[in-house]
Amino acid sequence: MELELLVKQFQDKNHSAFEALYGMYSKSIHGVIYNIVKDNAIADEIMQDVFIKAWHKSETYSSKKGRFFTWILNIARNAAIDKTRSKAFKQKRQNLSADNFVDIITSHDNLDLSTDAIGIKNFVTQLGEKCKAVIELLYFKGFTQKEASETLQMPIGTIKTRNRNCIQQLREMVL
Repeated sequence: MELELLVKQFQDKNHSAFEALYGMYSKSIHGVIYNIVKDNAIADEIMQDVFIKAWHKSETYSSKKGRFFTWILNIARNAAIDKTRSKAFKQKRQNLSADNFVDIITSHDNLDLSTDAIGIKNFVTQLGEKCKAVIELLYFKGFTQKEASETLQMPIGTIKTRNRNCIQQLREMVL
């Protein structure tokens, strides 16, 4: 089924379209969320919430602004970041053992293969090193722009500009 038609049916609240899009994107969305929260149960919960939110807010999606996957990915990324900033999440993280914490730091540098179900990694690898670093931190690891600025030791304005330019490069590659 053509993606545009599927998205239109999704916006018209067609349950079959919801199931089809969920099947197409759930693995990738879960991988992105997991890379941010580092907990499968929480990632599962957030993923469900993301698809429900997308369902209820589907009229806000416009193909003129970008691809459907990017739209739902941004919803997922924002939901995962919001979760990590919540008081309950922070309190839960304070109770982790040192072994688990070390594992989180180690795995923080690795991209989960399930985030690449649609092949975006192939496009990202074609970008320059500076773009790859910014995109990886902001989109695959869930860093805020401020955190990316501190990690890469760049002014936040540079991070914002580079992010915008790198996303434009990705759009040009895909189209």
